[in-house]
Parts: sequence; structure tokens; C-alpha cells
Amino acid sequence: MTQPSDHGIAAPTTMILHGEVRSIDEFAEDEAALMEAIIAGLRTVTDPEIPVNIYDLGLIYRIEVKDEGLVEIDMTLTAPGCPVAGQMLGWVQEAVVVVPGVSDVKMKLVFDPPWDKSRMSDEVQLELGLI
Repeated sequence: MTQPSDHGIAAPTTMILHGEVRSIDEFAEDEAALMEAIIAGLRTVTDPEIPVNIYDLGLIYRIEVKDEGLVEIDMTLTAPGCPVAGQMLGWVQEAVVVVPGVSDVKMKLVFDPPWDKSRMSDEVQLELGLI
């Protein structure tokens, strides 16, 4: 079943997700729910130097859900010389891989652009007395 698109090409109204045929709307809802669950998992990991979760601290630069439940995450650190950098990547991976629908997590540590306090949510900046 298709519906017309703006380009004169019929756009699909259904997709297959994990072997199940679903409507485009259901697929979008599932993807949004999965992303919310991943973010909730990320919020369980705190930076040991700043007692704030890494998501609201702005250390997560990219989350991408791929086929078969693979999640790719790019993250940074508040400082390149963080003594728990290797451990923190493991903490993040452990927090996300347990999310239903996630089969594996691939982490990438990036330092471009460099992290600064402007990446923090307003709530965190207020909590830390920065605004």
C-alpha cells in the first residue's frame, strides 16, 4: 500500500522492523521509544568529577540506531586526560546494551568539537550554579 509523495513517486506506508510489518507511524513510534530508552540508560551514568549524568552534561555527541539493534554512540569527556576514560566508555556501553531492542553498542571517543559548559542542559547549569 502506498501514498503519493511530493516527488511523484509512491512512498511506502509500511516497513519491516525485526521481521514484523508495521506502519510508518508505528515504526516511528518504536524508534522514538527506543531512543528514549537509550537516553534513559545514558542518564544512569554519571561523570565522576562532576556529579551529573553524561547525557545532560552534554558528553554524548551522537546516538545512531542501526539495523539489528546496533547502537553507535559518539561521546567526549570533559577533559582529554580524564583518568577514567576507558572505564567510562564501558559504563556507557553496559548501560545501553541492556535496553530492550539493543543488541550491541559501539562506542567512539571524540574530542572534536571540544566539550565546554555550553553543552550542558540549562537545568544542569542551574543546578551547578553556572547560570
